[in-house]
Amino acid sequence: MSVQQEYQGTIDYGDLAVTEGISVFDAEFDEKFRYEGDDLGAVYSPEQTRFRLWAPTASEAKVVLYESWDGTPVNELPMQRDVQGTWTLTVAEDCRGLFYTYRVKVGELWNEAVDPYAKAVGVNGDKAAILDLRSTDPHGWEQDAKPPLESPVDAVIYELHLRDLSIHPSSGIREKSKFLGLAEEGTRGPGGIPTGLNHIAGLGVTHVQLLPIFDYSRESVDESRLDAPHYNWGYDPLNYNVPEGSYATDPYDPAARIAELKQLVQTLHARGLRVIMDVVYNHVYDGYLIHFTKLVPGYYLRYKSDGTFSDGAFCGNECASERLMMTKYIVDSILYWVREYHIDGFRFDLMGLIDTETMNEIRRQLDEIDPSILTIGEGWIMETVLPKERRANQNNAGKVPGIGMFNDGLRDAVKGDIFIFDRKGFISGGDGFEDGVMRGVAGGIDYDGVELRQFAVEPIQSVNFVECHDNHTLWDKIELSTPSASDDERRAMHRLASAIVLTSQGIPFLHAGQEFLRTKGGVENSYKSPIETNWLDWERCAAHQDDVFYLRSLVSLRHAHPAFRLRTADEIRAHLRFEAAPSHAVAYTLRDHAGGDPDRHLYVLYNANPGALSLVLPALGPWEVRFGGELVLALQAGASGGSAAAAGAAAGGPPAGARLEVRGVGVVVLAVPGPSRK
Repeated sequence: MSVQQEYQGTIDYGDLAVTEGISVFDAEFDEKFRYEGDDLGAVYSPEQTRFRLWAPTASEAKVVLYESWDGTPVNELPMQRDVQGTWTLTVAEDCRGLFYTYRVKVGELWNEAVDPYAKAVGVNGDKAAILDLRSTDPHGWEQDAKPPLESPVDAVIYELHLRDLSIHPSSGIREKSKFLGLAEEGTRGPGGIPTGLNHIAGLGVTHVQLLPIFDYSRESVDESRLDAPHYNWGYDPLNYNVPEGSYATDPYDPAARIAELKQLVQTLHARGLRVIMDVVYNHVYDGYLIHFTKLVPGYYLRYKSDGTFSDGAFCGNECASERLMMTKYIVDSILYWVREYHIDGFRFDLMGLIDTETMNEIRRQLDEIDPSILTIGEGWIMETVLPKERRANQNNAGKVPGIGMFNDGLRDAVKGDIFIFDRKGFISGGDGFEDGVMRGVAGGIDYDGVELRQFAVEPIQSVNFVECHDNHTLWDKIELSTPSASDDERRAMHRLASAIVLTSQGIPFLHAGQEFLRTKGGVENSYKSPIETNWLDWERCAAHQDDVFYLRSLVSLRHAHPAFRLRTADEIRAHLRFEAAPSHAVAYTLRDHAGGDPDRHLYVLYNANPGALSLVLPALGPWEVRFGGELVLALQAGASGGSAAAAGAAAGGPPAGARLEVRGVGVVVLAVPGPSRK
């Protein structure tokens, strides 16, 4: 028997006699007690409810039934030990409307905990709830159809916190901070501008990525005190398979949060938008108080050699994703969200702490259901007791070929180091960032021996972004790094950054409000800042409708040109060519109907020089302006009256000596029209 004293209390790892002498920390434990069934948790029908709990170290287990979320037990029923350390109980009556927990005896301690496989909970997630999930399906749920998506690179992701969207006084949204707020149609803001769902759909994005919407800790948001000021991003997992109650119209009704999230997903699908969940399987809110530790102490989390938690997440603990039953839990959870809620993609928080085998198993099983479901994550290089070769991070991208990773190299090249606030990047006139931008343009792949590779094997692995919920917004970063610039100059830099994201190979990612120069007043980490810091400011949106139109036009440009969405690294190498450009500029062509593009050739110039610039164009013309014409001073076919130009034209070939003259910071896209090869 092993007992560990911690500051929150005592952890008893159990009597080894219960596990036939095998410690929970032994590798043999996985093989001996692995359970592969799909019936963990509570399975309800009007005739009976069947419970199955995996708790191999327990010598006794009970189901505790409650009539209310805050009441005293009405019954305590013993469970029977079954195969692979599971415990079962069948209650032969209609249990709908009851709440339940598990009580297990581990060593000398009795622990009570919520079912890790709970599908519904009461307020603040303290007790699981028993209900008929089919009763939560909105009308037409079985016919819900997700919008088409041929390839991950066809996606344009829009990251959003639900409360941010609607809580502003001028949002025009009735159900502020709720699932149903995002589902509201036809909302209007200052000056009659579209807000909420209409605004997002109008941008042309394909996916809405929601910051955590699973049930998170009351330490982040207390669902019983929603009338008090509150705000949190929600990266404190509690009940992984249940929606967060603070986003429901009634957090005390276990069915409300489920039904309303389904209604939201259905509405977004009907508006042509897919839904990505931000999921946090790398750590839990409290390693000592979480249900995992109460039910099977020592198993689900990682420990260092001295017996303390491994903490690569800097959140107090890490989930041991490599343990077989934790792998199963994560995979089961992902599949549950897909099947029950029709979720279309997952963004894995601190994915570098999850093992590659688990990520590949997720991808394999999702491919069997729907290969178009996106899987992206933070592939940061982080320290953990998990062996380096098993971490799902950028260093091991080749081992997880179906997983996208956020391209921080492109982010920092474009706007400057996020941790050195006054450091300039490419858009703000910083020196030496051209190669970093080019790496992003090429989708982070190995580009024919040129030193351009970052981490990606294929372009679907590069998630290109310059702003997300973390760190300063793009506008705030530009302000901090350009103290002498005017707002008009900063706006040009901001637009150029968004243009780079939307014309680079890979998966483009936008942060909500990026389209209207979102600011958080210089706050770098706003995870629990006041709502006034975090809300989407619809007054600002109304004042920057020309910037909204600019970003919408960039999204349309990407959709219209498959050349910006090449599927494979080989296609990129075959069609992308970087062209001559001076310092503080990057130019490239996408040639020969790249990706089946309707134009024969495209020429793209990112110009961070505020003054006039003249470049010789590739002799592929005649060129036409497709985007950024406001920067073009002249587009000349060749030297006036020059014999070379005349001879070229007479022979039907491209004119020689074509030149492009531009002024100002921004992007210009030219095209040589031609019949499509499709």
